[in-house]
Amino acid sequence: MSTTSKNVQMILNGTISSLSTVIPVKLDVLPPSMTVQPYVQKELSVLIGLVGDIKGRLLIDASEKAIDLIGQAMFGMKIEGEMVESFTGELGNMVAGNLCTALENEGVQLDISPPTVMTGQTKMYGFKQAFNLPIQLEGGTMLTILLTIDEE
Repeated sequence: MSTTSKNVQMILNGTISSLSTVIPVKLDVLPPSMTVQPYVQKELSVLIGLVGDIKGRLLIDASEKAIDLIGQAMFGMKIEGEMVESFTGELGNMVAGNLCTALENEGVQLDISPPTVMTGQTKMYGFKQAFNLPIQLEGGTMLTILLTIDEE
């Protein structure tokens, strides 16, 4: 197995593990697929850069409904107004930080950039290949994880 495909598999598995640890709702992980640019975000996402042994980006694409569902499960309160963007960034930090810890256990050194929250319909360019990992939350609400790997 090539280093890139091994790294992608490790990051995807680490991300799934991290999501399961951080998000206290039932998750149904659907099969990943390759995606090409531009990636179009519909409503709300958080982008986190990955640097270290693996370079790339992790994007968590969600809806306000998904963010509210996760926030209510974590804090027992509605996530609305200005809290939506703030909590989306924090969720990205928690997932990516947990991913770094999981990969460190595999001998992979990884660091993350501060989260960038994007709202509205946004097109993302600037990646050769990306892996799209759909996650269905309880009640049918979807999250999409987009993983881009920058090859050396």
